[in-house]
Amino acid sequence: MSKIAIIGATGRAGSQLLEEALRRGHSVTAIARDTSKIARRDGVISKNVDALDAAALQAAVAGHDAVISAAHFATLPASAVVGPVKKAGVKRLLVVGGAGSLLLPDGTRVIDSQGFPAEYKAEAGAGAEFLETLRQEKQLDWTFLSPSAEFVEGERTGKFRIGEDDLLVSSAGRSWITFADYAIAMLDEIETPKHSRQRFTVGY
Repeated sequence: MSKIAIIGATGRAGSQLLEEALRRGHSVTAIARDTSKIARRDGVISKNVDALDAAALQAAVAGHDAVISAAHFATLPASAVVGPVKKAGVKRLLVVGGAGSLLLPDGTRVIDSQGFPAEYKAEAGAGAEFLETLRQEKQLDWTFLSPSAEFVEGERTGKFRIGEDDLLVSSAGRSWITFADYAIAMLDEIETPKHSRQRFTVGY
């Protein structure tokens, strides 16, 4: 059993990561600005924290085996996460990544492709910057898990593919993963690390 802190635990990805961690018997500290909608139950400690408050975040994650950052990149840059996690003495940082920095068959990034939705560019660009910051990080044992192009609500099947830097596309031409199956891949990585200081991706 591990002690896992989840930043952004009330979001769609964060809430599924919380459920998956509990399903496996881990203890979780759920971190968000407002954790009131997180039900009280065994194995969960909720902490109301503004993640941009470095001292507060450091205190909240101290003593954990791993930290998962599931917050939006546009509101929480890498510097706001990496510094407090390192100062808290936590060795492992896992990040809910984005698909924008994944590569297409021609070697270009998804974010740079024609037709990439303008409303997602700021978040996708911030995610790419977060990944590049991690790639320069020498101390933390980090992992950045990118979802497929569509990151959606849906069932927990436990059946998916794992990739590295290339966008995964199904035989039907769709690139997608549910939050529930994504959470399985992330918790698998915590329990059996295979992508230390790497980005990887998950999809059907």
